[in-house]
Amino acid sequence: MNQMKNIEAYGELTEPATFTIQRLLPGPIERVWAYLTESDLRRQWMAAGQMEMEAGTSFEFVWRNDELTDPPGQRPAGFPEEHRMEGRITELDPPYNLAITWGNTGGVSFLLEPKGNNVLLTVVHRRLPERAIQLNVTAGWHMHLDMLAARLAGKTPTSFWEGWSRLREEYDRRLPA
Repeated sequence: MNQMKNIEAYGELTEPATFTIQRLLPGPIERVWAYLTESDLRRQWMAAGQMEMEAGTSFEFVWRNDELTDPPGQRPAGFPEEHRMEGRITELDPPYNLAITWGNTGGVSFLLEPKGNNVLLTVVHRRLPERAIQLNVTAGWHMHLDMLAARLAGKTPTSFWEGWSRLREEYDRRLPA
């Protein structure tokens, strides 16, 4: 009955430089897709940025993690108030698959699969370079997906930076050195 029991909250390195994480989210699939693709909804859990829904088009994501929760928690040293990243849509099959370039890594795929009234979201981030970046990215995806799950469930998410800092320490223990 409860499919959440089968989904590990933590993601894992499924290849040496590929991180995979899943969440079972309240549906329907079109609603989850909207939270991935519409700037006003995506900025509530990750980053703002208009995306023209056509393969090959470019976009810019703008992170303002301090604005995701109230209070945001203490931003770690070295993290700016705002972060921007250029990307491009590489695959598009609404509302099931969105793949994008991601800075200087190998890109990110978002795969959505209906599971009854829920939606299984699988995020795969490829070619993550050195360990320090892997730890930041894994904690980031985990915390951002926790934010998405809370928003979709109509709940108030926990402090972004406190959660991120705790998760970074946990991934430091979980990921191979």
